[in-house]
Amino acid sequence: MSEKKDIRSLTKEQLRDFFVENGDKAFRGNQVFEWLWSKGAHAFDDMTNVSKETRSILEQNFVINHIEVDSKQRSSDGTVKNAVRLHDGLIVESVLIPTGSRTTACVSSQVGCSLDCNFCATARLKKMRNLNPDEIYDQVAAINKESIETYNRKLSNIVFMGMGEPLMNYNNVLKSIEKITSPEGLGMSPKRITVSTSGLPKMIKKLADDDVKFNLAVSLHSAIDEVRSKIMPFSKAFPLEDLKESLEYWYEKTQSRVTYEYVVWDGINDTKEAISALVKFCKYVPCKVNLIEYNPIDDGEFQQANPDTINNYISNLEMNDIIVNVRRSRGKDIDAACGQLANKS
Repeated sequence: MSEKKDIRSLTKEQLRDFFVENGDKAFRGNQVFEWLWSKGAHAFDDMTNVSKETRSILEQNFVINHIEVDSKQRSSDGTVKNAVRLHDGLIVESVLIPTGSRTTACVSSQVGCSLDCNFCATARLKKMRNLNPDEIYDQVAAINKESIETYNRKLSNIVFMGMGEPLMNYNNVLKSIEKITSPEGLGMSPKRITVSTSGLPKMIKKLADDDVKFNLAVSLHSAIDEVRSKIMPFSKAFPLEDLKESLEYWYEKTQSRVTYEYVVWDGINDTKEAISALVKFCKYVPCKVNLIEYNPIDDGEFQQANPDTINNYISNLEMNDIIVNVRRSRGKDIDAACGQLANKS
């Protein structure tokens, strides 16, 4: 017997065709599509306005490979980390981050990661597979539900900064965002979504060519090639000159400012030379810099720089009219902060 197909891999048109081919009305496909996406049905029996006979046909032909939140950890600062079990038993992590009047979902795009950034716990897991669009969508839907239940407000922002390199799962990430922003999905504005990449020039250009409407963030961490390739060995294949050129292309096409994510470490990128190089790099395209508090991952090689160094970065960037924010890490006590997602569960 052939394996049943995941029904959420079908478009609405394919669903409508399925019903017509099975002697039913095309509009039945619209009903089922709504149940699968905007109503988030986990089982065909949840579809209460669909006849038992129709549900039985669906059961015979399809499965809904929905995620399950396997376990939750709550931080003292209100951050919630979900260990999310996928249909094949693999686990990824996603995080709900509440701040003031906003709630942000940090979602994963791969199981593990195929890159080798030395400071990141996720990079120590081998990449097992890409997530499907529905698995990414489900993480967001689960956090949206949690936000409503816990904080009495819907999700306001989404960052693709969880496990994996989003641009190495390009098609599925874009399909998931299409669903998240669709009125038939979660109806979120693409301007509230940020995709964070470690800096793959060819894929950044592809984003620009595909005329995406979401925001782009780049994990930079150094604007000196030699230093960056020690921190992020894969970047030897993607020198800063190539990254610069791809970001100029991105801005020319989209007119959308880039965000640079930048962690300052003691003895690694805390020199005057490092600061000057960043200031110079920031002048290529309109941008802002997020200086991110570092979250140690046990081995002592990377240590947070002292506050004076951070202040030097801030004053030099501001002196050059570059927007800079300091991002204090949240969820550190439950290993939910930036760079800490490693499936310890």
